[in-house]
Amino acid sequence: MDEVDRIVAAWGRERPDLAFEPLQVVSRVWRLARHVERLRRNAFAVAGLEPWEFDVLSALRRHGSPHEMSPTALVAETMVTSGTMTNRIDRLVARGLVERRTDETDRRVIRVAMTDRGRAHVDAAIETLLQAERLILDRLPEADRARLEESLRLLGEGFGAP
Repeated sequence: MDEVDRIVAAWGRERPDLAFEPLQVVSRVWRLARHVERLRRNAFAVAGLEPWEFDVLSALRRHGSPHEMSPTALVAETMVTSGTMTNRIDRLVARGLVERRTDETDRRVIRVAMTDRGRAHVDAAIETLLQAERLILDRLPEADRARLEESLRLLGEGFGAP
């Protein structure tokens, strides 16, 4: 028995008129998400980044060379408001992790470009993150990981980007 089993059993005693099966899955997902969030924060901290910094830098890194995007594209990629993105870009510029550039084809357009320093930080963060997350997933046989991946994909349908 784990903590979720104990919680479900206690609820079952108190409210035998309800079916608590959803808690068996969703409570475990929620608890695992909390552990993974701490793991991610630690992985990013080792690389000298906050989670939000990783989000922006990883969007730029995944975008490919020359690792630059418009602020509007970054808003869409990271699912934050334009005001939040402006603040994040300002803070990343101050840390020397990104810079603002004028678009070569349209001088009215501003692009956000990752610096070499930003690339080093995000590369270190993703390496640390993957090592830590692999330790979690290595508890499961490969076939179970594949089934879990597909099950989570199905559960996540309908919860796409706003």
